Amino acid sequence: MSLTLALVTIDASDAVRLGTFWADVVGAKIHLTESGAYVMLGGGQPGLAFQQVDTPTPGKNKFHLDFATNNIAVEEARLLELGATKMGDFGDSSFRWVQFADLEGNLFDVAIEG
Repeated sequence: MSLTLALVTIDASDAVRLGTFWADVVGAKIHLTESGAYVMLGGGQPGLAFQQVDTPTPGKNKFHLDFATNNIAVEEARLLELGATKMGDFGDSSFRWVQFADLEGNLFDVAIEG
């Protein structure tokens, strides 16, 4: 017997707002529960979900999402336009990535594919 990773669920103060941001980032459709307290993004495995919480977990997030692109400059401009905050450039000539924070401060990275 084995498990299949189905969703990565992120706690959110405003699940609909954060889910909408990430749907725009990854080009996915939003699926809402009736209450709007749980938002899932369609397409792809594992999926992303956002769960409404009353009290956000304090401190730095313990994990983050990593994305790959063939053009960091284009993605950086697009993410900033969507409302992400650039946290910094990292790496060296052999591997480079840019770190961002989403609308609620969750960190994520974008690196060159390959």
